[in-house]
Amino acid sequence: MESITALRMNRGFRCYDRFSMKKLFLTEIRRLPESRKLRLTWDDGHCAEMDYDHLRGYCPCAGCQGHGTGEVKFKPPSEPVEPLDIRPVGNYAISIQWSDAHDTGIFRFDFLRQICPCDVCTDNAEGSDPEVS
Repeated sequence: MESITALRMNRGFRCYDRFSMKKLFLTEIRRLPESRKLRLTWDDGHCAEMDYDHLRGYCPCAGCQGHGTGEVKFKPPSEPVEPLDIRPVGNYAISIQWSDAHDTGIFRFDFLRQICPCDVCTDNAEGSDPEVS
């Protein structure tokens, strides 16, 4: 399967901004291999660059997070990872196949916004480390 550099999201893909509850579109996902980041762009103009290991460490799947806690905590990958494939899941999330063979995490659009490490998002979260239910 061919890797993608950028994934343009269909205008029907939406998430909710956790700060204003405004429904948002995730409009683009672009790989930045030279800096080992993904750039996520929403229709409200917000653009987040997330390190591959940051995203992999916040994998929300039960295998990474356990069953029943409901809280997603950062668990650093055992080795540096790269996204091999990125696919839309329904109209609310993406799935990432990682170079460490992990591919069961479903990253909801609202969850991606919650773990955004930019200054604007961390200031809105009162500077706390994101722990998401």
